[in-house]
Amino acid sequence: MAVKSTNYEEKKLLASTEEIRAALAKRIIRFIGKGEDQTTAIPGFAIYRRDHPTGPIFGLYEPSLTLLVQGRKRVMLGQEAFACGPSRYLLTSVNVPVIGQVVEASPERPYLCLFLKLDLGAARQLLIDHDLPAPGRRSSARGIAASSATPELFDAFSRLLAIADKPDDIPILGPLMQREIVYRLLTGEEGARFREIVSSGSQSQRTAQAANWIRSNYARPLRIRELAASVRLGVSTLHHQFRAMTSMSPLQYQKQLRLQEARRLMVTENYDAGSAAMGVGYESTTQFSREYSRLFGQPPIRNVRALRDVPGGNPLRSPV
Repeated sequence: MAVKSTNYEEKKLLASTEEIRAALAKRIIRFIGKGEDQTTAIPGFAIYRRDHPTGPIFGLYEPSLTLLVQGRKRVMLGQEAFACGPSRYLLTSVNVPVIGQVVEASPERPYLCLFLKLDLGAARQLLIDHDLPAPGRRSSARGIAASSATPELFDAFSRLLAIADKPDDIPILGPLMQREIVYRLLTGEEGARFREIVSSGSQSQRTAQAANWIRSNYARPLRIRELAASVRLGVSTLHHQFRAMTSMSPLQYQKQLRLQEARRLMVTENYDAGSAAMGVGYESTTQFSREYSRLFGQPPIRNVRALRDVPGGNPLRSPV
């Protein structure tokens, strides 16, 4: 009898989630129309739509929550793949270079997702102010996690979207709804990992500080001993924690940031390959070209020319 009751509750929960997800998909389409990337008047809150699958898109994920409402996507962090379908969310708790790809979308049933930049300081303060119940399970050490969205999380996003075009409501209700979303994350399936990232003094939080430093200073020489000392970690501990979190070493992380920024400079700022290489910290144009080709599959000039020939829109769009 207990098993039957559990199955009934699970089916009821799935039905409730599907109902609110379908309603949210309709609301998103009414809001965004035929547009693709659309920021809203709520800081850090954006909507994405794709009518067709995309190729692999390189980009940088910042601490954020992406709620998949319709369609499917795949995100690569190093060699690890994260697959997301409708009623799933992708939690990114540290800045990480990724490859994103929409794998299921059509004009009749477009890919739809909601993106919210997370305020880690606000999450930390929420933990300090309230004795929140600990999540029931441990999650992976990765800086990215995928999990099932609850009806409560969908509901909070639905209410946030409802005020996105109401400027009088945004400053009053927006922070309350974003705080609720952070609360749902801290107490949800991936809450244990999220807490580790936002908790002051934890190894995960110190490792995230190291990643943030590299992101802000990618063009500078990377001295691991100095970086480890600045975040109060041993060199071997930093290497271990960094690879566990980002699926790459600090040097590989810096290299990806440099190459992605160099590509942006060439595509959007008309830098030549040599100037772009020097601008992001390379001393050897030959080394830059070799590492660029290894990451993007083509030499810089050929790759930039192909990106500029992409029809209809931004060739460096977000890897939604």
